[in-house]
Amino acid sequence: MRLQLMPENALPVFGNNKTENSMTETEKSGKHEMQTVTIMICDDDRMLRGILQGKIENMCGERGIPCRVRGCDSGEDMLKLPEADTQTEPEPGQERLPDILFLDIQMPGRNGMEIAAELRRRQKDMILIFVTALSEYVYEAFDVGAFHYLVKPFGDEKLREVLERALQQYELLQEIRTLRQAGAAGEDRRSRGEGMSGEMRQSGRGESPVPDAILVKRGGISTKVLLEDIIYAEVFNRKVMLHTTGGDIEYYGKLTDLSQQAGNSFYRTHRAYLVNFKYVEKYNAATIWLEQGTALVSRKQFAGFVRQYMQYISRKRDG
Repeated sequence: MRLQLMPENALPVFGNNKTENSMTETEKSGKHEMQTVTIMICDDDRMLRGILQGKIENMCGERGIPCRVRGCDSGEDMLKLPEADTQTEPEPGQERLPDILFLDIQMPGRNGMEIAAELRRRQKDMILIFVTALSEYVYEAFDVGAFHYLVKPFGDEKLREVLERALQQYELLQEIRTLRQAGAAGEDRRSRGEGMSGEMRQSGRGESPVPDAILVKRGGISTKVLLEDIIYAEVFNRKVMLHTTGGDIEYYGKLTDLSQQAGNSFYRTHRAYLVNFKYVEKYNAATIWLEQGTALVSRKQFAGFVRQYMQYISRKRDG
């Protein structure tokens, strides 16, 4: 059996033809409505695919999220699908690579890790969630930018938690695309001489100017540290450790004070970590990899981190 696709009439699109009472506050306010999320479950276990599909459809339905959930039993056949067109809704019966993929690792033919590596090269924004009984692949999952790693067996609450976060990530990606479009429009305005001054952009659109450097006091000696040289900072035992391009600097202080001084090129990802967007290389829902070192990101701060990181990228592109 090859690619197993449910018939179109068996793929509910939740959120269409709603009554006023069933509309969300977001929709009533006139804000951008989420496009239909395409979700695929790639696993050679047909029974598991069916169970997961039903649960995911129900969970999306509870949130009023429009979704199309499909199943396939072959990663190699999935690779034959065209990339997702994020600008338009798919035509009825049209198949494409999904926005969110639940992928098994141990399958006939090429394993899930090999499939994931090729998918990542083709569609960088795909939200990839491994669903496997093999916990030993968890570190390899980071190499292909996995969003999460579900180890079988897992309960409904764990699935719900991961799906909720994946849907939040999808919403953020939509916001990013909107920002990119706005950035392209801004580039057009600048070409006509309508852009902001460099000083205002650096200051964060009307906010107080951000200093170029901070003074760190250690043993009666004050040392100037350029903010752009700080890769990330962490705190422990009332000491702040600055990890900079020139080495580590330790001093007694509060990370909150540094965060307030650092400006919007930095983000407090965790009570113990402050990262400089400039040096972020990759991330998932738990860890941020920087040019040197790693930082933790809390569940509470993850959505805000992604949003502000994408705004940072947009500012740099516009600048």
